This record gives sequence, structure tokens and C-alpha cells, in this order.
Amino acid sequence: PCKMMSPILDQVAGEMADIVKIIKVDVDKNPQAAAHYQVQGVPTLILFKSGEIVWRKSGVMSIKEILALVN
Repeated sequence: PCKMMSPILDQVAGEMADIVKIIKVDVDKNPQAAAHYQVQGVPTLILFKSGEIVWRKSGVMSIKEILALVN
């Protein structure tokens, strides 16, 4: 699932570069981040606004779903 999300997130980053910043975190290499944000399944998408979590979901999402969410 994570490998499926990578090109989708790359496309979102390209289309919305002025609006959002996409950051991918490898939870195996960064277990502290996974623990801090309570990531239990991957992929987990977390949307922050002004440093606060405003939305989160585990699992694969389509580009249409992500674009609608951000808009």
C-alpha cells in the first residue's frame, strides 16, 4: 500500500505545490515519529494546519479523495 501511495502523493505535490507540502516519513527508520503521532498502520496520512493535526486516515486514498480533502 505504501508503494501505491508514493506516486499519488507525488502527483498531489506537483498539482498543489503552492498550497501543501507533502512529507513522507519511513516509520521503520523513524520510529520516534511513528510513536509520537501514534501511527499503527501504514500508510497513514495526516493533514496538519498551522502545526495542528486536523485530519488523519490509515490506508490507501485516491488522488481525487486527497485533492478534495485539501480543497
